[in-house]
Amino acid sequence: MKAVILAAGKGTRMRELTNEIPKPMLHVEGRPILQHIIEGLRDHGVSEFFIVTGFKAESIEDYFGDGASLGVTIRYGRQIVQDGTGKAPELAREFVGSDSFLLTYGDILVKPDTYGRMIARFAEDRFAGLATTIRGEDVTKGAVLCFDSRFLLRRLVEKPTPAQLDELRGEGWLRPGEPVWYNAGIYMFTPELFSFTSKLKKSPRGEYELTDAIIGMLNEDKVIAGLEIQGRWVDVRDPEVLFSLERGQVGETSPA
Repeated sequence: MKAVILAAGKGTRMRELTNEIPKPMLHVEGRPILQHIIEGLRDHGVSEFFIVTGFKAESIEDYFGDGASLGVTIRYGRQIVQDGTGKAPELAREFVGSDSFLLTYGDILVKPDTYGRMIARFAEDRFAGLATTIRGEDVTKGAVLCFDSRFLLRRLVEKPTPAQLDELRGEGWLRPGEPVWYNAGIYMFTPELFSFTSKLKKSPRGEYELTDAIIGMLNEDKVIAGLEIQGRWVDVRDPEVLFSLERGQVGETSPA
């Protein structure tokens, strides 16, 4: 099993904490966030890694090297212009080859068994992808996911407006008393993903969005499985979340 980790951004919401190092290198429990992710994946059968670096790339590349110290192999690709998450995975296209792969952001922490559950779910059928999810509340800051009775992804709406949420309710995707599913930002894909990232156009905020590639896959009837994350899920998005982690005050799930 292979994994691609997106770790190119600075993490501007971390303010002065990321003046000299990228956010994935900030420490939690004495180790970089990125190390927690690599070790969790390693312990569930992932041995080959590709890390997309960008801001202060050498701080990641020098720290992890070829991965031998962690018992894995690591390759790198630098995203020279940080213009969104949609194009970043393409740096790993040669690394991926004809294999399926797990894709995660370098600042999301989960219980390590999440990765094992993802791999098992993905192996259940010939899926083109897998999207993880948590039960959300305020989904206007992220993406809302809509699943059918087999928990296959059918709709994805990035940062939905009140009008879009009303539309989803009218179509029966959002129902009173049922969970609202929030995009957890950890995926699995076949190499088919690249045929959709290659066609991306910039979003209104001027970036290439990975979620637009997923929407493209859904529009062409590609089958994407869903998996609810059990236990901890933390988007280490700002200093307050980081400090709460260090104090052990983050609960089981902590949506952005």
